[in-house]
Amino acid sequence: MNITAAMVKELREMSGAGMMDCKKALTNTDGDMDKAMEFLRENGLAKAAKKAGRIAAEGIVDTYVSDDGKTASIVEVNSETDFVAKNEVFRTFVAGVAAQAASTSAADVEGFLAEKWSEDTSMTVNEKLAGMIATIGENMNIRRFAKVLAEDGMVVSYIHAGGKIGVLVKAVTDNTGAEVKECLKNVAMQVAAMSPKYVSADDVSEDYKKSELEILIAQAKNDPKNANKPENILEKMVQGRLNKELKEVCLLEQEYVKTDDKETVGQYVASVAKSEGCNLKVVDFIRYETGEGLEKKNEDFAAEVAAQMK
Repeated sequence: MNITAAMVKELREMSGAGMMDCKKALTNTDGDMDKAMEFLRENGLAKAAKKAGRIAAEGIVDTYVSDDGKTASIVEVNSETDFVAKNEVFRTFVAGVAAQAASTSAADVEGFLAEKWSEDTSMTVNEKLAGMIATIGENMNIRRFAKVLAEDGMVVSYIHAGGKIGVLVKAVTDNTGAEVKECLKNVAMQVAAMSPKYVSADDVSEDYKKSELEILIAQAKNDPKNANKPENILEKMVQGRLNKELKEVCLLEQEYVKTDDKETVGQYVASVAKSEGCNLKVVDFIRYETGEGLEKKNEDFAAEVAAQMK
């Protein structure tokens, strides 16, 4: 069968694969468009397997929030290079992953990958990912996702530096107006900047506090300046240090970074609630930073060029 340019163009638009790959697929399947798509997907999987061992520690974080603010998701999708992370095709794919994560029933990434891709149910999420790897030519990885529901309030998102950091903040509130949204967006920016571990001191386990106290007491006893201080004085001093530490790791106890008047985040939220005459309580947050905890390639381009010149 004669493979026309129009057929190649149609398959390319359907699959996102390269022109020569589309022509090869159509040639191998006698111009059958469905079989050609299947050929490309199978070929994509083969290419993906070859790239699977390569480190994918770049990429972006993206979020999805429903129009009513009741359902949200956050995802991290990794690529090998920052160049690909800025690619519009890649970013569109990640946005699709985030949208699917908001409606997923999967409990983990493995289950998520096995689901049907919502934008084309003829393939799974994993097959769509494999097709993207084949098209773009880099290893990619859907690393993690989280889904947040806020039936008695709302969720607000914030993306920093084009996807380097993503944040969701969940609040219980009876006011979903612009001023409350702006307040929660500011809180999300605080989370991005200051990376707290807990919402408030109430969320810190007694085991954590006890462990930190033991460490701080040991440090105090080993300090020569404290050699002659009574045990009860040391304990009070150490408790003060622990309280200071908790202010640094608890979101609502942190100093609010957008003002200079020593106001805490909790006080800022309370002031907005008062001025708006509503109930407003921040109850949860999720913060993803691209590549955190992953090994990254240490590329010395000058050394690479020198080596090639030799």
